[in-house]
Amino acid sequence: MAGTASLVGLAGCSTDSGGDTLEVLHGWTGGDGAEAADALFGAFEEAHSDVEYDNKPIGGGGNENLDNTVATRLQGSNPPSSFAGWPGANLEQYGDAVGDIESEVWDEADLKDAHVEEAVELCEYNGGFSAVPIGSHRLNDLFYNVGVLEDAGVDPESLDSVDALIDALDTVESETDATPLAMSLEPWCILQTWAQTMLGEHGYDAYTSFIEGDGDESAVRDTFEKLEEILDNYINSDADTVEFTEVNQDIMSGDAAFIHQGNWVAGAYLAEDLEYGTDWDAVRFPGTEDYYTLHIDSFIYPSDNPTPEDTATWLQFVGSEEAQVAFNQYKGSIPTLTDVSTDEFNDYLTNTIDDFDSASEKPPTLAHGLAVDTTTQSDLEEVLNNNFAKPYNVDDATEGFMNNV
Repeated sequence: MAGTASLVGLAGCSTDSGGDTLEVLHGWTGGDGAEAADALFGAFEEAHSDVEYDNKPIGGGGNENLDNTVATRLQGSNPPSSFAGWPGANLEQYGDAVGDIESEVWDEADLKDAHVEEAVELCEYNGGFSAVPIGSHRLNDLFYNVGVLEDAGVDPESLDSVDALIDALDTVESETDATPLAMSLEPWCILQTWAQTMLGEHGYDAYTSFIEGDGDESAVRDTFEKLEEILDNYINSDADTVEFTEVNQDIMSGDAAFIHQGNWVAGAYLAEDLEYGTDWDAVRFPGTEDYYTLHIDSFIYPSDNPTPEDTATWLQFVGSEEAQVAFNQYKGSIPTLTDVSTDEFNDYLTNTIDDFDSASEKPPTLAHGLAVDTTTQSDLEEVLNNNFAKPYNVDDATEGFMNNV
């Protein structure tokens, strides 16, 4: 969470700024989430027409503007009713500025048995619960434009290793006019691609050892060497000046072959009425075929809440089937509920639900607040920004990663 200050020690703040209106902040303003947010709030309004609410979207890549706004509001004793954010290690930055909703929300709505174990555990904090999951993204997808790969003669099902991916990128480069890999060199984008390259090359145990602070230097170095080969040869020339939403447009237009992102980009394809399997498709990042790299979106409960009763109503709704179907069918994510109708989900999301259920491992995302705390994540992003965002210094990046986890 770039730019977000530590919020530990804010217990006891008070506010009257929220008045009687439920105020909810989130970052879904573009093609990867605006329609999903509209569907979510529309469903809430229909179910709870008696609750006055203020839906406040705050745009900006990687949630940076949202994070900064939330930090300022909490530090200024002016919390919103709720805000979208990541659970897990990400919650640690807030200290006592987030409260416990175990009784009023989790127990009252019977959410503990209704949601997948991973989501329940990630929303636990300080001996209680401070968040409710709204959906799960998979981070180890490699999306592609079907027509570009057909023109290049690349079979996406043959990509069983990072070396095979590099060969495919080289083929796209030589056989088409498309960019082989659409990429933004925002540090969080590099970090999430580094994580999948690590998983693909060295496996779950090596990745887990790294995020737990016992990483193997040779594996870290090798991962950077593979990623350097990709980034130095096969990405768009403007990668250091564009956000991921911009380069994702190149996938949709046929100006790029592949993109690695979380499956929120599928939400953008759905919003543009692009057909899964015909216009776009996805395979697992090479070497991670049996994994589901786990990311969770949630809504968080600030302590000293300006509208505690309405906020509890909102968060109970967030955890319901009605909310999770309304939101995730457009967001490109899947519900965290264990028993939910898939009638409203397209084939891609239905397949993703099946993959979640059958995955051998669910490694937590490194770039989105689940695997490491925000200080560590920020330190890793700074290492990438200084050493691996054109030019690509493998030695310094490796040393920085080994010293900051």
